[in-house]
Amino acid sequence: MFEVLKQEGRARRGVFTCAHGTVQTPVFMNVGTQGAIKGAVSAHDLKEIGCQVELSNTYHLHLRPGDELVRALGGLHRFMDWEGPILTDSGGFQVFSLAGLRTIKEEGVTFASHIDGRRIFMGPEESMRIQSNLGSDIAMAFDECVENPATYEYAQASCARTLRWLERCKAEHDRLNALPGTVNPRQMLFGINQGATFPDLRVWHMEEIAKIDCEGYAIGGLAVGEPTQVMYDIMDAVEPHMPAEKPRYLMGVGTPSNLIEGTARGIDFFDCVMPARNARHAKLFTWDGALNIRNEKYKRDDGPIDPRCGCPVCRSFSRAYLRHLFTAGEMLAMRLAVLHNLYFYNELAARIRSALDAGAFAAFRAEYGERLARRL
Repeated sequence: MFEVLKQEGRARRGVFTCAHGTVQTPVFMNVGTQGAIKGAVSAHDLKEIGCQVELSNTYHLHLRPGDELVRALGGLHRFMDWEGPILTDSGGFQVFSLAGLRTIKEEGVTFASHIDGRRIFMGPEESMRIQSNLGSDIAMAFDECVENPATYEYAQASCARTLRWLERCKAEHDRLNALPGTVNPRQMLFGINQGATFPDLRVWHMEEIAKIDCEGYAIGGLAVGEPTQVMYDIMDAVEPHMPAEKPRYLMGVGTPSNLIEGTARGIDFFDCVMPARNARHAKLFTWDGALNIRNEKYKRDDGPIDPRCGCPVCRSFSRAYLRHLFTAGEMLAMRLAVLHNLYFYNELAARIRSALDAGAFAAFRAEYGERLARRL
């Protein structure tokens, strides 16, 4: 399922195999929340820009069009015409982001739909059933992502409850995979580490969830407002306690520099809405830093977004044209910008892998760690 091919410091070069293909790691997963990348990007586009894993959202697909409908139509792979691996998150982050619209109990969470306000219940078993209906390759355990800052007492109680929920997720996930007619009986389960910004809680929780035999483990609840160094410190504390033979996933992170620093701390999987979201607001990534294509200085610039980029946008269109599309309010502006930024992230992961293959990751980190954080 997962093999570490080589290591440089804590950085790992690996290969992950699941029902719908093989993934080279470290990998950046492209976020298609509702079965599509925001910005009019389809599954077919993802193939062209080097995407290995597509990520969709359990909460959103449960509400619309409904996971039972997706199951009836053959599962999420067939529904969106994507042949590669799919990871579905548990819905926990979205549910807990509703704040005043939900009630947490041991059984699970009752919350109000953001679409029509109807009351919905979701617990570990419900999350597993929804993800089984979707037929993803990786299902994430149902957890609580606590707000930041959180009190130590609340974070401690939440960790204990999330651990109990993982035990229930594991039992229900195993039961569903064994049923005849399951969309993807080879679906895997990843557990999620929580504990807010308290290193001792993080370590305790990681040690406990590692006792439950999941196919992978994630670090959740970061990049939610804490300083970047605090996030790195938590990763440093947790990583030694993560099973070395299992893939490690840093949820919802982050910037290009975060990917490099996360890799240096032993992370294998990444995802973030940032590249697509920034693109829709005209903020584009290049190998010299980020730029805002709406800037007046690009009005007559007939060069590509990044002359060192091989994406379909940079091969065909100029900065001046893309700026014009944004200024004119054309939908094509967002589509082209999203394609470029996702290509950049997928290419960044590929270059990280190449650096690890060559034993040159330290040099790559030194060259690009700060450069990619610059604003042009």
